[in-house]
Amino acid sequence: MSLTLADARVVTPDGVHDGWLTIEDGRITHVGRGSAPGPGRSLGGRYVVPGFVDIHNHGGAGGSFPAGDPEQAVRIAALHARHGTTTLMASLVTASPDHLARAASALADLCEDGLLAGIHFEGPYISKARCGAHNPSLLREPSPGELLGLLKAGRGHVRMLTIAAELPGALDTIREAVANDVIAALGHSDADYGQTLAGIDAGARVATHLYNAMPPLGHRDPGPVAALLQDERVTVELVNDGVHVHPAMLRLACRAAGPGRTALVTDAMAAAGAGDGTYDLGPLKVEVAGGVARLAGGGSIAGSTLTMDAAFRRAVRELGLSLPEAAQVTSLTPARVLGLDDRLGSVTAGKQADLVVLDGDLEVAGVMKHGSWITEP
Repeated sequence: MSLTLADARVVTPDGVHDGWLTIEDGRITHVGRGSAPGPGRSLGGRYVVPGFVDIHNHGGAGGSFPAGDPEQAVRIAALHARHGTTTLMASLVTASPDHLARAASALADLCEDGLLAGIHFEGPYISKARCGAHNPSLLREPSPGELLGLLKAGRGHVRMLTIAAELPGALDTIREAVANDVIAALGHSDADYGQTLAGIDAGARVATHLYNAMPPLGHRDPGPVAALLQDERVTVELVNDGVHVHPAMLRLACRAAGPGRTALVTDAMAAAGAGDGTYDLGPLKVEVAGGVARLAGGGSIAGSTLTMDAAFRRAVRELGLSLPEAAQVTSLTPARVLGLDDRLGSVTAGKQADLVVLDGDLEVAGVMKHGSWITEP
């Protein structure tokens, strides 16, 4: 079957064009300007952007990926899909090795079904001094051998590991991760500038939620932020929810790294799309008030209630990004991190028809995955 979307404002890597696109067998076959060459479904001048790619997400709709419960995971994916996220990675938090292995095994089934793009271990190889919303009693020194056991449980679907570069055994564990096609990400770390560079040299290629859970940028002690921003090998995650990082610092990071090395992420937890209340994040309790998640008792920020469509809108309105740049940091750059940019991440002929239709206020009007509507405009 063939479907033409006409009367659209198509956001491509090289600009925004009044035009049309044709979809066949789940893929974009043509992208054109002006009037469509034949009959098509009119979008009434609404924008078409690539489906969002979220590489750091703990939950939503009341469910939590760290629980390792497939029913919760399906509910989470459905909530974020309605908000335009067509490619989603499930992030776990620090837990015992046995629990992480069980959770990874359960979620691997959903990766094989195509619902999830992979599994992310955020912990347990992180710093006690910068653990944030992770249980410090469950933190462990990095172990290449232990990591291999966790990867085996994930059956090839573990795609990312967040690790603190300064810990004993960290560099060898980073090398082991990379050798097994796992993206090493530096974060929840008390590393200095030199230790961070050593982690990058060992193979780390992502900064887990830059600025958060790491020493701040200093003019005499530049710390990890400077190392991660200046190194062309590194893609930096940013949580653009108005809570995690001040917009001025987000703009600084975007300008330093550029859209090609900036990936907006949600770091969402169970309360995303579910409202205020008390929730679980792994073994810890989180209280959400006014949409802000903190450890029970007024502790550290504990994830977010952000969705990727809101991150896209904020990128345009708060950070001053153009629509093509906003599409890059919410889709193409994170797709490149996962090695999927040849298949998705932009409205380009030959790629999967993973699309989001946005109205003039950049609100989601429709979502398509693999050429089928999740939400029809």
